[in-house]
Formats: sequence, structure tokens, C-alpha cells
Amino acid sequence: MQNPQVDGRSRGHLGYFAFVMLCFFAASSAPTPLYHVYQQAWGFSSALLTLIFAVYALSLLATLLVFGSLSDYLGRRPVILVALLLEALSMLLFIGASDVSWLIAARVLQGVATGIASSALGAAMLDTDQNQGPLINSIAPMFGMALGALGTSALVEYAPMPLLLAFILLLAAFVAQILYLWRVQETVSPQPGVLKTLKPRLYVPQRARSTLLLVLPADIAAWALGGFFLSLAPSLLAAATGSKSVLHGGLAVAALTISGAISIMNLRLRPPQLALLVGCSFLALGVSVILLAVNVGWLWLFFSGAVVAGIGFGASFLGALRLLLPLAHAHERAGLMSTFLALSYLAFCVPALLAGLAVKSEGLVVTTNVYGGVVVVLALLALGGLLMQRMTKARAA
Repeated sequence: MQNPQVDGRSRGHLGYFAFVMLCFFAASSAPTPLYHVYQQAWGFSSALLTLIFAVYALSLLATLLVFGSLSDYLGRRPVILVALLLEALSMLLFIGASDVSWLIAARVLQGVATGIASSALGAAMLDTDQNQGPLINSIAPMFGMALGALGTSALVEYAPMPLLLAFILLLAAFVAQILYLWRVQETVSPQPGVLKTLKPRLYVPQRARSTLLLVLPADIAAWALGGFFLSLAPSLLAAATGSKSVLHGGLAVAALTISGAISIMNLRLRPPQLALLVGCSFLALGVSVILLAVNVGWLWLFFSGAVVAGIGFGASFLGALRLLLPLAHAHERAGLMSTFLALSYLAFCVPALLAGLAVKSEGLVVTTNVYGGVVVVLALLALGGLLMQRMTKARAA
């Protein structure tokens, strides 16, 4: 394997990988403020709305399972190139969308592209800089989701072509990234055995398995909350508070993800166990505040709870990544990264899809109460497990 020093050129490449990842996640959240607009224009149900959201995450998950380790064998650059081409094509489908079937096709293709890109970009950043790589892997998706949701909602509110402009801008960004990719050096040497990796699997090195089990409840809680925000938050705000502004839906996602990114920045030099403790605590508290806001109809309290929960979201993600990824060797990183992301996206889409189905019979507020209650319980269970581990280690010392 090549092991480039972190000189000026490598830092430039690290910035490129970070920007590509940010754009992929911005594209993933860009439709969120538009779901309610599409729903009003085309008259489909909340269940179909969450299906449009879920097919993205499910296709991403399936792609990670099959192609997650691909860049360990073919190299990072060719895998990233394929992902960028597919993502650009999905932007064209969004631009041409005339009914729900176009949206579903665009989201499926987008999920495949993001699944191919996520592990390759994450591993490329770790190859380039093992100190900054985990940090950027943690914050780029969150800033990306904030940028996509908030930027799109602002364009819908204030700019022309509300259903098109965000996707046109993202398409231009992806085309520019394809052109720049030719200047980026490869970070791993290709190796044989690629066909064996195409069997769907979850690959976790033996030495990382107990750590994965430790962080999993917190990870499920965090990503289940993220999935709910990215699919149903704009509709929930309208139902619970009477808000009619598209911008509020984007602000809700941004409140969750930007506070998550800020918490990562503040905790990046702290022990990963501390980040997980902070994450679990703030997740439970923030979701409890959100549930209170939904039931009393207070918009400001909802945003306050989203900020607190976002701190927990970011801290949990950072702690899990920093505990897990150093346990993998260079040619295991993409495989472990894809497994972690696959489990995260399973939590991201399946609970939200079930919530969308429940809305029809139970209503949005009741569904939110049950959903949020489960997230709180998971966060508290993870917190209890972490505290028990600390007590066990203290006694052993």
C-alpha cells in the first residue's frame, strides 16, 4: 500500500474527498424540504412519502453489502468515479421528475451511488490522513445534510424553479468533481480477489466485534432519529405547530446536523468513550424535549430539542467511528466502514418506513410519540452499557 505523507498535495486531496462526501450527503437531504411540496402537488400519502425516502437508504444499504469493500481491491479512484457518474445521472432524474415513479427511480440510483462512494471516500480519507480522516468522516456527512436541506428549502422559499434549482447546482458540482478526480493520486494498490468481495456480507474484523456490539444501540438510536427528521420532520412541523414555511423543514434538519457537527468538533480530542457517553445522554434528553414540543405545539421548543439531540447524534457517531476504525488494517477499512454504514442505514430507513405506515392509522403526533420513546429507551440502554463497562474497568484496575 502507498502511504503518502500529509504534505500540501495530500491535504488538497483530503479536502477534495471531504467536499465530494459533503456533496453526496447534501444531495441525499436535498429532497427533504421538497417532499411536502411534491406531496401537495401530486397527492400521495405519508406512507408513500417515507417509501420514497426509504428506497434511497435501502438501495444504499444493499450496495454497501455488495460493493462496500470494492475500493480495497480496485483502488479508490475508479470506484469514486463510478459513484460520481451515477450520482450525476440521479440528479438528471430529479430534474426531469414528473411523478412519484421518477422520484423513486432517482432515489434508488442515488442510494446506489452513495453506497459505492461512502466506504471508498471514507477509506480514502483515512489513507490520506489517519489523524484528520476520522474527524472529517464524521462531520462531512452532517454538514452535507444540513447544507442540502437548508439550502434547498431556502431556494424553494426565495429562488425561481423551486423543484429544479438545487439539483441543477448539485449536478454542476458533481461534474466538476469528476473532472478534478483525474488529478488525485491513488492511495491503495489494486489487489486480486475482487469477485469474492461481491457476495453480500457484513465484514467485521474479529478484534472489532465486541466494540461494534457496544456502540450499536447508540448508533441505532442516532440514525433512527436522523431518518425520521429527513423523511417526516417537515410534515410533523406542519401537523404539530401549524407551520406552513418550507424553510422550517430545512431548519429542523440543519438544527440536528449542524449541532451534531459542532459537538464532533468539540469532542474530537476527547476519549471516544466520553463522546459516546455525551452522545447517549444528549440523545435521550433532546428527543424528550422534541416530544414535549410536538405535544404542546411549540416551534421554538422543537428546534431547541433538535439542537440538543443533534449534539447527541454527532457525539455518538464520532465516538463509534473513533473506537471502531483504528481496529482495522488498511485493506480492511472499507469493509469495516461499509458494515458500520450498512447497520447505520438500516436504522436510518426501516424505522422511518414503519413510521410512515403507522401515520395513516395512528396519526403523525401519536406515531412520533412512540417513535421518539423507542429512541429514548435505546439511548438510555446504550448509556447504561457504557457506564457498566466503565465500572467494570475501574474495579479491575
